[in-house]
Amino acid sequence: MNFLSIQDIDSLDKWVKQALKIKKNPLKKKKLGKNKTLGMLFFNSSLRTRLSTQKAAMNLGMNVIVMNFNSEGWTLEFEDGAVMNQGSSEHIKEAAAVVSQYCDIIAIRAFAGLVDKEKDNAETVISGFMKYASVPVVNMESATGHPMQSLADAITMAEHKTKHRAKVVLTWAPHPRALPQAVPNSFVEMMQKQKDMDFVITHPEGYELNPEITKDSVIEYDQNKAFENADFIYAKNWSNYKEYGKITNTDPNWTVTAEKMALTNNAKFMHCLPVRRNVIVTDEVIDSENSVVIEQANNRTYSAQLVLQKILENGKK
Repeated sequence: MNFLSIQDIDSLDKWVKQALKIKKNPLKKKKLGKNKTLGMLFFNSSLRTRLSTQKAAMNLGMNVIVMNFNSEGWTLEFEDGAVMNQGSSEHIKEAAAVVSQYCDIIAIRAFAGLVDKEKDNAETVISGFMKYASVPVVNMESATGHPMQSLADAITMAEHKTKHRAKVVLTWAPHPRALPQAVPNSFVEMMQKQKDMDFVITHPEGYELNPEITKDSVIEYDQNKAFENADFIYAKNWSNYKEYGKITNTDPNWTVTAEKMALTNNAKFMHCLPVRRNVIVTDEVIDSENSVVIEQANNRTYSAQLVLQKILENGKK
C-alpha cells in the first residue's frame, strides 16, 4: 500500500472519522510499529511535515531515519539509460533499492522545479522511488500534490462542521516568490470528495490550476463575490500554471483582509503555513479567533499517523 495522492483515499468521511479517533488516543497503537523503520527523505525544506510525520511514526512505536537529501545525499540521476558523466553521482535504481533495505516505509518530500511542466507533472522524484523501491512510499509533498496536508484540512473542517451545508472557498493570494500548485491541487481533489459542502475557487483570470484537476469545480474571478456567505476561507498562493512557474500577478487587492472576511458567514480562516503575513493575509485575520491555522498544523500529526497506521496494518494482512 502506497499513499501518493488524495485519490488513494477510498472514503474521505471514514478516514476523517478514523483520524479523529486517533487524535483522542494517539498512543493506542504504540506497538503497531515496533521494530519498523520510517525513512524520511527531504529534497526540500520542511517544518510541519517533518515534525508531524516523525511524531506520528513515534506515536506508532516506529524508528525514524531522517535525511536531508539535497545537502547530505549524492546527486541522483532519474533517467533510464543515462550516461552519468556529468553532475549526478548515483542512479535512483541503486538509491531506492538501498533505502528499501534500511526502511519499511519511505516518505518523500520533493517540490516542483517550476521550470519544466512535463517533468513536474511526471513526478520525477517520487515516481523514481515508486518504480525502484521495494517498500511502501508515502508522499510528504510532491511536485503536484500534498495529500497529507489536505487530509489534515478535512479533519480540521470536520471539527468545525456547520449545521448547514457549508460553503468552502479556496482563494489565491499574492506572494513574492513563485510557489507550486501542490497544496491547492490536493485541496481541490479533497473537496471534490466532500459530499455535503459547496466549493468555490477564486483567483485572478489566467491563474487557473490544471484543468484535469479542477474539472467542473466552480471558479469565480470576483474574490468578493466568492467570499459572500462562505463558512471556510482557505488562502494559498500558486504560480501561473499556463505560463508555467511565472509570477504574472502580484495584486495586493487579493490579500485576505478583515473587510473581506466580513463578507463571509463568520468564516474560519485556513492556511497550510508558512504564511507571509500582510501579503497573503493581514495580521488582523490570522490572529483572530476565527483563524484555525494552528489547529490545521496540529492535525498534520493525525493525518500522517492514519496513513502510516493503514500501511502498517496492510502489511500484516
